Amino acid sequence: MIAFLNAGRKKLRLLMLPFAALLLAACDPAAVGSLATGGGVKIDANAPVPVALLIPRGGSQSDNLLAQNLENAARLAIRDLGGVKIDLRVYGTAGNSATAANMASQAVNDGAKIILGPIYGESANAAGVAVAAQGVNVLSFSNNPTIAGGNVFVLGQTFANTANRLVGYAKRNGKDKIVILHASDVAGQLGRNAIQQAISANGATLAGTVDYALSQESVVAAVPRVKAAVGSGGANALFLTTSSASALPLFAQLLPEAGVSSATSQYIGLTRWDIPKQTLDLPGVQGGWFAQPDPAATNAFNQKYSAAYGASPHPLAGLAFDGIAAVGALVKSGKSNALTGASLTQGAGFRGASGIFRLRRDGTNERGLAVATIRNKSVVVLEGAPKAFGGAGF
Repeated sequence: MIAFLNAGRKKLRLLMLPFAALLLAACDPAAVGSLATGGGVKIDANAPVPVALLIPRGGSQSDNLLAQNLENAARLAIRDLGGVKIDLRVYGTAGNSATAANMASQAVNDGAKIILGPIYGESANAAGVAVAAQGVNVLSFSNNPTIAGGNVFVLGQTFANTANRLVGYAKRNGKDKIVILHASDVAGQLGRNAIQQAISANGATLAGTVDYALSQESVVAAVPRVKAAVGSGGANALFLTTSSASALPLFAQLLPEAGVSSATSQYIGLTRWDIPKQTLDLPGVQGGWFAQPDPAATNAFNQKYSAAYGASPHPLAGLAFDGIAAVGALVKSGKSNALTGASLTQGAGFRGASGIFRLRRDGTNERGLAVATIRNKSVVVLEGAPKAFGGAGF
C-alpha cells in the first residue's frame, strides 16, 4: 500500500509540473477572461470545411500512441457525419507549447476554419493565443478551466462538472453536510474550489476542509484531522480530491481504521475510482460514490473504435471524436456562421463518444455523467447519465 502511494507521488508531481506552469501562461488576455460569444471565421458550408487537428505526434512514445488514437477517433467521427464534408489536416506538436503555437498559426495560414486540440493545457493556451487575432476558435482536449475563454474551449471533463454532478446527487440523497479532503498542490486546490462552488450552488453545507501535502507522512497526519472535522461539523459525507495513482489507497485503508467509514460518512471521489481496475479491490472504497461518463455511449464508442482499428481506444481518444461531432453537427446547419462562439455554445449541445456535452460561454463544458458506486469489487450505476440537458444531472 505504501509503495503504491510513493509511486503515485512521483507520477503526480511529473503530471502537475507543467500544469502549474500553464496557470501562469493562462493569464495572457488574448486567450483568457472573455466570454466566447463571438469570434470564429465564416465558412462555406457547401464545400469541405478545413479543420486542423493538433496532436502530440513527434513527442514521447506515449505521446505518439495518444496522437495516433486521437487521429483515429477523429477520422472515425468523420465517417458518421452523413454528408457533411470535413477536410481534416493533421499537425504534430511534439507535446510542446511553442511548436503548438507554430502549428496553429500554420494551420490557419493553410486555411483552417477551426482547430481541434492540442491536449496539454499549456500547448492549448499557446495555440489559442497564436490564432486569436485571426478569430479562429480552438476546441482543445484539455480539462484545465484556467485556459478557457476567448477563443479557447476545453473539451476535457472538468472538476466543476464532476463536483456539481456528485454534490447534486448527494444533496438529493440526504448527504448534504460535506467535509472536503484535498491535496495542497495545484490540482488539489482546484478540486477543492470546484467542490466548494458545487456545495454552494446545490444548497449543501460545507462542514470543513482538510488539506495535506504530497507525502506519506502528511497523508497519515491528515487522518485524525479528518476525523475531527467530520465529528465537529456533523458531516455525513467526505469528498476526496485524490486519485488511485496518489493517496486514495492509503486513505481508503487508514480512514476506516480511524472510525471514518463510508457507512457513516459517505465517501465521494472527484476522480474515477474504477481506474485502474485493481482500485475496485480496495476494501475502503466499497460503497464510495464517483462520476463516470455515460457507460452505454462509452461502450458503443469503444466497440466502434475496436472494430475499425483492431485495438481498444486510449481513454482520451474520444475527445477528438467529440470535437468532430460538434463541428459536423454545426456545419450540417448550412450556415456560414456555424463555427462562431455563439454557434458552438448553443444550448442543445452535442452527442459524442461518452454521451451528451455542450460548450459554455466561458469556454468550459458540461457533460452528462452517471453516478456510480463500488459493491463487492464491481461498479454499480446508481443514477444514469442524462440523455438531454435539463432535469436530474444538471
